[in-house]
Formats: sequence, C-alpha cells, structure tokens
Amino acid sequence: MKTHFLSLLFSVFVCIGFSQETQVNDTLRRTATIEYNINGTQVNFTPKTPPLNQIAGAPKAFYNHFWEFGDGDYSKEEAPNKTYKKEGEYEVKHWATNVYDTGKPPTSRPKKIKISQADETASNETSMLEDLSLIRNREPIPEEEIVIVLSYKNIKDYATNGSLYLFYNEQKYKADNFELADTRTYNGETKIGNEFVYNQNVNDYARFYASSDNNVNILRTRFQDSTEKENIELTLAEAKSNYKKSSILKFKNMKPNEERNVFYTLETTPEMLKDTSAIISVRSVYIPDENYTTHKVKDMEMEIVTSHDPNKMSSNSTFLNYRLVRFKRPKFKIKFQNNGEGPARTIRLETDIPDMFDKSTIRVDDMYPKVKICPKREVQYSCLDTTFTNKQAIFTFKNIYLPGSEQKNVKDYDSTKGFVKYSLKFGKDFHKQKTKSQTAIIFDKNDPIITNYSTTRFLPGLSVGVKTGYNSFSDLEDSKSYFVGATLSPYKSYRWYWQVELLNSFHQYSGNTLTTEGFINTPTGNLYQRTIITNTYNNVDWEIPVLVRYNINNYIGLGAGLQGMLSLSEKEQRTIKVEQFENINMLPGALINSNENRSESSNSFTNFRTGFLVEATAGFVRIGPSLGARYVINFKDNFNYLQLYAIWKF
Repeated sequence: MKTHFLSLLFSVFVCIGFSQETQVNDTLRRTATIEYNINGTQVNFTPKTPPLNQIAGAPKAFYNHFWEFGDGDYSKEEAPNKTYKKEGEYEVKHWATNVYDTGKPPTSRPKKIKISQADETASNETSMLEDLSLIRNREPIPEEEIVIVLSYKNIKDYATNGSLYLFYNEQKYKADNFELADTRTYNGETKIGNEFVYNQNVNDYARFYASSDNNVNILRTRFQDSTEKENIELTLAEAKSNYKKSSILKFKNMKPNEERNVFYTLETTPEMLKDTSAIISVRSVYIPDENYTTHKVKDMEMEIVTSHDPNKMSSNSTFLNYRLVRFKRPKFKIKFQNNGEGPARTIRLETDIPDMFDKSTIRVDDMYPKVKICPKREVQYSCLDTTFTNKQAIFTFKNIYLPGSEQKNVKDYDSTKGFVKYSLKFGKDFHKQKTKSQTAIIFDKNDPIITNYSTTRFLPGLSVGVKTGYNSFSDLEDSKSYFVGATLSPYKSYRWYWQVELLNSFHQYSGNTLTTEGFINTPTGNLYQRTIITNTYNNVDWEIPVLVRYNINNYIGLGAGLQGMLSLSEKEQRTIKVEQFENINMLPGALINSNENRSESSNSFTNFRTGFLVEATAGFVRIGPSLGARYVINFKDNFNYLQLYAIWKF
C-alpha cells in the first residue's frame, strides 16, 4: 500500500513538473544570440537569429541589425568587423528587427567580451557628415524599446566644453509615448537632470504656435531644422512648449574633429499613441562651446508601427483641430524599400488624395533618392515627376538607381530605402470627416505593393451656443414661458453628434379652477353659496435636454432625445372666493355677500418631470445662427409644450 502511495505521489510531481515546463516554454519569446570570433585585433560579430515567419503576400522576410560595441561605436551591418582602440572588457548589445515577419522582434542578451589586443589607430565603424545627427535602431512599436543615437562632432579648431539636450514626448499628445530607460555615455558626459537650464516667461504677446508640419512660429521667427542658431534661450523655451520631457548632458574636453555618440534606450508606454499612421518626433540641441550661445538643432521623425514593414504611409496630422486647419499644410510621408535582387530604375507611387484636400497645392518637401523635380519635357537625368488624376497624386522617380536588399555586395540596407515627403492644403469647402489614404508602390514593372492606410482625424472640439426662445403650453391656462440658456456640442460636426443644454425658463400659468356650489342654512335663512378656488404659479425652471442630432446639410438639422425639468423655485398663489345669493324658490337670486382670501406659499426643487423631445432647425446648423422648433412630450399630464427658439453656436 505504501509503495502504491509513493508511486502515485511521484507521478503527480512528474505531471506537475512537465506542465510547468510546458507553460514556461509556451511563454518564451524568440531570442537572438551574439556570437563572435577574435582574430588578432579584429573581432568578427555574427548574430544567431530565429527563423522568420513570412507575412503572406509580402516580399521575402529578413532582419535588420543594430550593434552597440560598448566603446561608444555602433554598426548597422549584419556581421560587422570591429577593432577596439583599448584593451579591456566591453559589453556588446545587439538588436534584430524582423521585416515582413508576423512575430515580434526577438530579444537579445548583452554579451561581455574581453579584448587583450587593441589598436589605438583604429577608426570607428561610423563617421559623421554633420556635426549633429540623430538615428534610431527601429521604428517605435507599442510595448517595445527603441535605441536613439545622438552623435555630435567638434568642428572647432580647439577643445571645447558644451551641452547636449534630447527632448521627447510631444505636448500635443495627451499621454507620454516614451519613458527614458537608460542613457549610455562613453566619453565622460554627465547628466545634470531633466530641468531646463534656461527659462523664458511666455506671455500673450509672445506665444508659441505649433503648425501642422511640426514647425513652430514664435512671433516672426520660424524654426528650421538642423541650422545654426544664436538665441539659445528662445530655442529652449520653444522646445519646452512642444515637448514634455528632456535629458540634459554636459561634456568636457572634446578635441577638434572628435566624434562622440550617446545612446538612449526609450521604452514605449502602455498609453502610447496606437495610431500606426502617426508621426512622432524627438529633438536634439547641441551647444558645442558653453562660452557662446551658438548651437545646432536637429529633429527626428518616427512612424509608429505594429510590424516592421518598410513600405509605409504616415502623416503628422493624425489629430487636427478643425478650427485651426484652414491655412495649415498637413504633411504625409511615403516610405519604400527595394527588396529585389537588382536595382530599381523607376519607382511609381500612386497615392490617394482625399476630396477635402486641394491637389493643386501639393508641394514636395523632401525625397530620397535626392533628385530634381522633372520638367514638362522628357529628360535623361534623374528626376521626380508629379502628375494627378481625379483621386490620386502620382510620384514617379525616373532614371534612378536604388539597389535591392538581395543584391550582391549590398551591405547597407538603408541604401535600399527611399521616401517622398509632401504637404498640401485643405480645399475651400471641406467637412469634419475622417480621411484614409494609401499608396500603391510599383518598382519598375513589378506588381504593386499596397501600403497601410494613413488616417487624419479631427479632434471633437467644443462648441458653446447661446439659446433663447418661448415655450407654449397648450394644456395650461394663461401660460407664459420664456427661457435663455446655453448648449454644448462638438465643434462643427459633420453628421451625427451629441448635444447637451441647460435652459433657465421663467414660467407663469394658472392651475385648474375648482368651483363648488350648493344651498346652505344660515341664521338669516337658507342661502345659495358658490366657492371658487384658483391657483396661480410663478416658476423658475431648469431644463436639461440631452439629445442626438443629425445635420442633413449645412442648413437643416434634426434632433431627438430626453429631457429633465425641475422647478428651481415655485411660488403658488391661492385665491378663495366665496359668494352668497338669495334663495328664490330654490334658485340663486341677488348677490348678498362676497368674500375673497389670498394666500401664498413657495417651494424649491420641486415638480420634477421628464419627457421625450423631437426638433428641427434651419439656418447655419453646424456653426453660427439658426432658428428651430422643438416639441416636448412630458411623461406628466398637462406639461407637453412647443418650444420656438433662436440659437447661435460658436
């Protein structure tokens, strides 16, 4: 018996162990490992990546790679060769980004390597063309981390001390998109906190206005990206008005022509903007010499993604304020990558243009490959041609050479990518509607690749209205009711929208008159007596309608909803009139006595009643003045009424 019990107990533990092991394996995420081989002073790094899960119908899946070597240098090659300048121990990091793959990017553990042979004359894997640059290892994706590299260079002919700023989490988005998880410096840079060194009091005469293309006007000074500027206080105050958070570093003793990199790890927040057609940005400010205010500014735009598809359409105008968009120029960006085995000579982008935009105002702001705009005649040099149909703008790169990612001897995947960035204005008459755009990308004579949808939406906004009118109660005697109030609704909604109102009405009416008659005995004899009781009301009422409205067009609107009404103050005046007449053969004769008594009473917050309403308006129903009629069916007897009103929405 004891043996059977022990066998059963052993079986239970084995089952539990296997079930726990299975559960752990099911929850394991794909991983990529770092492998390396040291040959003298040279280290060859290779990634060991998991198999890819091909997206059906997409080009062949592949990995993009990003390496951080632990000495301030980095590489985007798949299998880079690295020579360290100093002996010692280094922590190498690797990020693999899956493209055209259905899963999440694999995780990779850092690996420590020991270098016993170094070469002080070795050059970095990367070299700078400018004195300030920003790059990232991948596009931001919800619940993932990204790495931003801020690179800076001393172009002075003397050693300098200065400052670096990184601004992130734009003010225009309610929730934070990122948290700064780590800052890795390799040249003695010191962090001085997240506060702004310079302060500027912004008043009504010096406001910062953010335009739709992420440029900012302060008075008559227009912000421009990556240009040398002088007024550092203005630059930092402007950045503070556009970004919620910043990281500030101080550096010292930077030699002439020296290049340095700072690595920031940003983790996306659970509240991150989930719109995958939205463009978000970060900004860097570089003060190369703390003795002067001369500085450089660099913006970097990023597209939120759910999967890493290099063929993508996005916009910085995901959410727009309808009141302020009339003279804005929303920006759109079309990205593409040649994934073929050979170069592309012609790339055609057939892009949807929603009706609300004016196609004639399209302006190409930037592009890659960098070419001229094609003239009307045929030319042999590289250029970008723009043509239009009723619904589309067509951008065509002609006579170019864009290498393919599968092409032999192509190691830099960035060289296989391109983009067109364009902006345009709204048309003369457009409604507050959501738009959707996508692009068909055609490489030479291949089948088109269809991008995601890029959407623009309008913020609801608030429209406050002033309303006044007259209420007609057909079932009440001597009724007089006037009201004034306010309405609250979304600003200039296109079709359906909610509206809530608070109306204050002044209402006078008479209640039902009660009359009693009969003969009574008195000391002077038998008389005929008539008693008349009359109630008169003088109320101050609150009406709170909540209704859903529908605009048929700009001039006619309909609505229906529910309403509650409460007497904020109710004054009741009661009049009792007693008349006595002679009794002439059991009929009333001449008036003998007449007596009238009056009494008053008042109550607050009484006579609550609810009802259903329907209405129609005519005029400028979306915004501006209009006239309307509403019929309210109260669930309490005698209180149905017709409301005639005028309203002005702002």
